[in-house]
Amino acid sequence: MITLWHYLAVSAALFGIGLVGFLTRRNLITMFLCAEMMLQAVAVNFVAFARHHGNLHGQVFVLFILAVAACEAGVALALILMLYRRGKTLDASAWQTLRELGVPPAVDTDPLPVETRGEEPRLADAGVRPEPAGEEAARV
Repeated sequence: MITLWHYLAVSAALFGIGLVGFLTRRNLITMFLCAEMMLQAVAVNFVAFARHHGNLHGQVFVLFILAVAACEAGVALALILMLYRRGKTLDASAWQTLRELGVPPAVDTDPLPVETRGEEPRLADAGVRPEPAGEEAARV
């Protein structure tokens, strides 16, 4: 038989995994997903305690949590997309310009290597045959 303690153990494990993931990762999408995992752990707690006490208050609250999480997901993913378009990285430590005035910048002890990219690939104009590149140019 599954008891309240089983639900609480699963919830604690989900929250712990989410917390460790949020604190150790730098990728904005991974951090967002870990925060969502922690939120769902809290929802499992609400449902477990509602079932234990025999009322629906916790389950109703979870419906509000799910609605807020869906809205948060849309806003957060749009924000992440705009940040990526602006800076071409999802590394959270690269966004030091977004901090408040008077707050010193956070310095990583082991920064990620900076990728150097060549020219961005682009499509040929409509109706124009693209120029061959690499091995294809040698064959022509």
